[in-house]
Amino acid sequence: MPATPTLEVERALWADAPHVIGMDEVGRGALAGPVSVGALALRTDCGAWPEHLRDSKTMTPLRRASTAPLVREWGVSAVGHASNDEIDRFGIMVALGLAGRRALVGLHAAGIDVPTSAILLDGTFDWLAPALRTPVRTVLRAKADRDCASVSGAALVAKVERDGRMVEADGVHAGYGWASNKGYGSAAHMSAISELGPTPLHRRTWLHAA
Repeated sequence: MPATPTLEVERALWADAPHVIGMDEVGRGALAGPVSVGALALRTDCGAWPEHLRDSKTMTPLRRASTAPLVREWGVSAVGHASNDEIDRFGIMVALGLAGRRALVGLHAAGIDVPTSAILLDGTFDWLAPALRTPVRTVLRAKADRDCASVSGAALVAKVERDGRMVEADGVHAGYGWASNKGYGSAAHMSAISELGPTPLHRRTWLHAA
């Protein structure tokens, strides 16, 4: 049974910040499509998280699709993207920062005071700070996508949005199986690249390294 996330870490951060913004990336290891970063801002009075919220990687597609709207109702969310061209041009770490900054701009547009918030970032490396023009308080936590409900929710909305983009792209660039592999390097995807060549949505520098 997948672990159930909690708000334990968020409660500690709310002592000094009006909002906790959970953030996580999806699509980092794909061969095609964008890298996407989800951000979910929660207030101390946000209430209980959606019942079926878990690490998005452990959820079925149907469960993700049904739970994501509940997450968006629970907090204020935004998703930022960095294109495959940006990944090729700047590298994946810079692209992550670009996508993260765009997600925070989305939260700002929705009324969230980002500079006074605490950002809870999944992982042990801060790829976000170099992309920001204004310093923010960032807390790194390994496995936050599993253990922290704000980060689980952020990852879920990002994954659902990015997966939707890849399904749409599959209708434009048929033959690569993006509706199922979402741009990751499955055997069928690699075979299609060999047979059909890369598309405008492929990360060309990654294909050279594969």
